[in-house]
Amino acid sequence: MGANRSSKDVSHVASLGLNLDEQKAVDRFRKDVVEPSMTSLVILDFWAEWCGPCKALTPVLEKVAADYADKGVVLAKVNVDEEQFIASQFQVRSIPTVYAMFQGQPVADLTNARGESQLKQTLDQLLAQLPIGGAAGEARAEIAQFVAMGEQILGEGDAERAAGIFAQVVEMAPEEPAAHAGLIRALAQAGRTDEAQAALAGAEATPGVADNAALAQARSALELLAERPDESELAALRQQAAENPTNHEVRLAFAEAAFAAGDRDAAADELLAMIQADRDWNEGAARAKLVRIFEAVGLEDAWVVATRRRLSRLLFG
Repeated sequence: MGANRSSKDVSHVASLGLNLDEQKAVDRFRKDVVEPSMTSLVILDFWAEWCGPCKALTPVLEKVAADYADKGVVLAKVNVDEEQFIASQFQVRSIPTVYAMFQGQPVADLTNARGESQLKQTLDQLLAQLPIGGAAGEARAEIAQFVAMGEQILGEGDAERAAGIFAQVVEMAPEEPAAHAGLIRALAQAGRTDEAQAALAGAEATPGVADNAALAQARSALELLAERPDESELAALRQQAAENPTNHEVRLAFAEAAFAAGDRDAAADELLAMIQADRDWNEGAARAKLVRIFEAVGLEDAWVVATRRRLSRLLFG
C-alpha cells in the first residue's frame, strides 16, 4: 500500500482510451479531489460499507476536517466498491487508506494516524509547510484561476489570446509549471514556433519547472506542431492519403501534417480510420500518435474529451 500513483497520474491515464464509466470516474475524482486540492489540503479517505475499521475512523476524520475547515482542510471520501478504477490507480490494497492531498499530489499517508490527536499533529506539520490559506493561499487560487482561464480559451481555439494570458501568469508566478506549459502550447498552436522554443528554453532553466510533467506535455505539443506545412504541401498529402487508403505510412504523414497545420479534426479522423482498418499496424502507431495528440492539446480540452470517446467506442464498443 502506498502513494505510487498521484491524482495527476489518474488524470493522465484518461488519455489511454478509457471506457465511458472509467472516464466518468476520472472526471468525478478530478472535480471532488484534484480541483479542491489546488488551494486546500484534502484528506482523501478510501473506505467501504462493509469495512468495520472504516466506520470507526469516519467520525474522527469528519470531526478533524470540521475543526480544521477554517485552516483550509477538506474531507473527500472514495467508496472503493463504487470507484474501483480510482482505487486501483492508487494501488489501494487494504482499507481504510487515507492520504493528504495538495495540488493534485499525495503529500502524506495518514492511514496510521487513527487517533484525533495524532491526526491533528500530522495536519499541523503539513499546514506549516504548505502554502494553504492566508495571502499565499489566495495568491495560489488566483494563479490557478488564470491558468484555468488560459486553458479554456486555448481549448476554444483562441491561441493568441491564451498565449497572452499565460505570459502574464508566467510573469506573476515564474515558478508555476502549468503557466509555462500553457504558454508554450499556446504559442505553438498560434504558429509562433520560435517564440515557443524560447519559452521552452526559459522553462527548462527554471528550478522546479524543468522536470514537471506539464512541461513534458508542452514539449510534445511543440514537437508535433513545429513542422507546419504550407497549403500546397498539405493538399498534396491529403490527396495521396485519399488515393492510397492501404498505405498507412502516407496516411500517418498526412495526419501529422494536418495536426501541425491546425486541422486537428482531419488528423483525428485519419488516425481513427487507420485504427479501425488495422489497429495493430506498426505496433499501434496510429493509436500512439492520437494519444500523443491528446496529451499535447491537453486532457481537459473539450475536443480531446470528445475524440477520446470516439477512440474508446472504436476500441471497446
